[in-house]
Amino acid sequence: MEQKKFTRLKLKTFGFTVLISLGIWGLCLLFEELVLGRLFNHALRKLFLRMASNWSGLSGAQAATVYRTYLSDNKPAVMLALLLVILLVVCYCSYSRFSRYMNRISEAARNLVNNPDAEIVLPRELGPILDDLQSIQRALSAQRDLARLNEQRKNDLVAYLAHDLKTPLTSILGYLELLVNQPDLTPEQRAKYTGIALDKAHRLEKLMGEFFDISRMELADTARERVELRLDLLLAQLAEEFYPLFSEKNLDCVLEIPEKLLVSGNPDQLARTFDNVLRNAVSYSDANTTIHLRAVCQENWVEVTISNQGLEIPESQLSSIFQKFYRLDEARQSSTGGAGLGLAIAKEIVELHGGTIQATSTGNTTSFVIKLPGHSGGV
Repeated sequence: MEQKKFTRLKLKTFGFTVLISLGIWGLCLLFEELVLGRLFNHALRKLFLRMASNWSGLSGAQAATVYRTYLSDNKPAVMLALLLVILLVVCYCSYSRFSRYMNRISEAARNLVNNPDAEIVLPRELGPILDDLQSIQRALSAQRDLARLNEQRKNDLVAYLAHDLKTPLTSILGYLELLVNQPDLTPEQRAKYTGIALDKAHRLEKLMGEFFDISRMELADTARERVELRLDLLLAQLAEEFYPLFSEKNLDCVLEIPEKLLVSGNPDQLARTFDNVLRNAVSYSDANTTIHLRAVCQENWVEVTISNQGLEIPESQLSSIFQKFYRLDEARQSSTGGAGLGLAIAKEIVELHGGTIQATSTGNTTSFVIKLPGHSGGV
């Protein structure tokens, strides 16, 4: 396929060479017939003798001898010399033509650097190079858009970091100053204020952990090493680790997971994904309800569904809950959840693995559906 990319250029160059070669051959024949042939042989001899006599002082006989020796008897040599001169001219014209092509390519490359959005124009025979330059132009445009997006995300990260860390930090400082400046506090009051400050410190630690997680993901190489793993064992272990959280709200967790459910991925990342989604389900579940964790294998995909009963998510907000720092309006004034990064982290991890994550909410039941490419070994 690569060999056929410049067919038009090769055909045009070949045609140009053939045309010039035929022109050279015709000129040579014309020169031999009209200049060195019989038609103008006498006039040429007369002109040479006159010029030789006037300029060099040779006699007529001497000039005739020179003419016969160097011109008349050496027609092939004269023809060869003329041919070499014409060939040099043709080579120069050919190189000039290629130089114009190279200049056009060089100009297009400079314009691509200086004005990436400008239209690239090249002759038709340079179509393959035009296609390559346009492909580079699209790639550069995508990289610029990604750079702007990353810069905006970084600025958002800094802004939200300052905003979300300020509240618990201010509370911690306030209660600690109260403990220091009020020596007459009762032991019960000191224990209460110390406990509040400790809760705020834990809150601050949780926020910092989420910020560091999302920062690492945005800066890290996406080409992560993946292995075959038993997703059924990972989900069962995760549900067991959540038992203390389930107990706090008297939640039941029902698992419907087939055995030997295989996927290819990074174990730590996938564990963090399901941890974040399950933690979100616990945070927004009503007490004394049930969380369902189901998994099925569909063709080349593994689909995991985590459902909980509690706060209904309006349809207009379903697509927004995976955005960084997004929290439902009902939860903004409470301590429920973190900085709004858990689901954003889960979404990035799933997409890095070539999968998808979606949310549905009907009545008081909210479900998160995670689809991951199944391992070639399958179930």
